Amino acid sequence: MAESNFIDYVKILCRSGKGGAGSRHFYRAKYVPKGGPDGGDGGRGGHIILKGNRNMWTLLPLKYRRHIFAGNGQSGSGGRSFGKDGDDVVVEVPCGTVVFDAETGEYLCEVTDDGQEVKLLRGGRGGLGNWHFKSATNRTPRYAQPGEPAVERSVVLELKMLADVGLVGFPNAGKSTLLSAVSAAEPKIADYPFTTMEPQLGIVSYRDNRSFVMADIPGIIEGASEGKGLGLRFLRHIERNAVLLFMVPADADDIAAEYEILLNELRKFNPQLEDKQRLLAISKSDLLDDELREEIAKTLPEGVPHVFISAVTGYGITELKDMLWGAITDESNRIDNSDIIHRPLDGHHRVREEDEFIFEYERTPEEEEQEAEDLRSIHPDEWGEDIDWDDAEIDDDDDVADDDEAFGYEAINDDRQ
Repeated sequence: MAESNFIDYVKILCRSGKGGAGSRHFYRAKYVPKGGPDGGDGGRGGHIILKGNRNMWTLLPLKYRRHIFAGNGQSGSGGRSFGKDGDDVVVEVPCGTVVFDAETGEYLCEVTDDGQEVKLLRGGRGGLGNWHFKSATNRTPRYAQPGEPAVERSVVLELKMLADVGLVGFPNAGKSTLLSAVSAAEPKIADYPFTTMEPQLGIVSYRDNRSFVMADIPGIIEGASEGKGLGLRFLRHIERNAVLLFMVPADADDIAAEYEILLNELRKFNPQLEDKQRLLAISKSDLLDDELREEIAKTLPEGVPHVFISAVTGYGITELKDMLWGAITDESNRIDNSDIIHRPLDGHHRVREEDEFIFEYERTPEEEEQEAEDLRSIHPDEWGEDIDWDDAEIDDDDDVADDDEAFGYEAINDDRQ
């Protein structure tokens, strides 16, 4: 997997921009001795936005972009001048990307459509300038609001491929052979287990220029839901498939028992997979005659449509396509993304090398200087700023807003972005 360009799990550190501080400026003019407060508002911090891109098929670009930081909002200035908003960062991801909190494993959001934008982290709102706080009893407010702080969070991005049909089976069950026979995909095929090391997608042609997408994942073994083999890492790719095609070779000792093992592993991984439409294909049926097929059909699980196929000779492939197309186009089998329940990340569903990734980041001198500038704009008395207050008319009985309401954000309209 280290040499593969297919990356479906990555951990990154995101930080939205902090809001700019409001200005506590007072108007000064030669013939206007009592100009009054005119400090402008701070700018909004930048957002972190995820955008779906149907031309992407892997999270590889994010593997080499571990830190994603949005721009900070600039502080306000005199003349009621608003500070500039911070630059948003738009991160393009493949359709089918699901985002989890890296610390708690909590599901956050998902991107399923091309061009869909999801605001992952919201930038901090800018602080209000001192001209917002002037009143009849407080004509010279010496304070302004600081900007809201940035939001920093480490997240895990999982890619779940969007396909109509997902192939489920033990290693060497003939999944890759079937995919190569019905589509133009060229998966690796060999006579040893775990030949498929990463998911493969193929477009299957059907009648009247119609087609559907089939996904092949690495073979599942008993105990895959507990971390054995490769199946656990890639089981996520069949969570969005409309139809699950179970494949069991004809030379298996007990076809029904193998089917139950596969179904049980899916049930343990995500119980919702049990509700999907299921079909059973008996591969390598060119080894059987008509009499053996009839005997095997009597032992197959009840209630599951089955078909005998041979990807090498083409036996039963047309019948298989008809069954798959009928299941895909069934209105009762439509996938509603809002109904999909994503299982939270736990110890079994994490990728160790990504989960243990250490973020190393140090603030640049420019960032430290900007933070000091914001503090000076809010608390000038503490930083020794020379301000002439002689022209300001101050009443000692005025309300000097030291309470939380003045410095908090209750007064800010929620619609301010």
